[in-house]
Amino acid sequence: MKRPMIGQFLRFGVVGVAGLVVDIAVLLAAMALGLDKYSGRVVSYLAAVTATFSLNRAWTFRERRGGGAVGAQWARFALLNLVGFAANYGTYALLVSLTATHPVVAVAAGAVAGMGFNFVLSRRYVFQAG
Repeated sequence: MKRPMIGQFLRFGVVGVAGLVVDIAVLLAAMALGLDKYSGRVVSYLAAVTATFSLNRAWTFRERRGGGAVGAQWARFALLNLVGFAANYGTYALLVSLTATHPVVAVAAGAVAGMGFNFVLSRRYVFQAG
């Protein structure tokens, strides 16, 4: 991995942790408001993807903001991150349905599962060079 890419990957990981905090906080709030742990997770994921897009655009890939209007770029980010989300949500659902894993632990495991996919797709298709 080239040095600039390593820095991006590390920043992407830090942003991912911030996204995880948003994801967990919104999930717990959604469950407290009466949503079940599956539909609450969809809401929390949308909040987390919006937070991570904003942070990645401003910090991780600040020199690679190419790709058109912000709204279109967010849509591309959200769409491409569905690949990572499939790994993320699949891991989450598997853990909460087949084990006694607490939803917070399952969210964290899902986040790790989706991170690699999300970095590669974001770098290549969302935050393109100049």
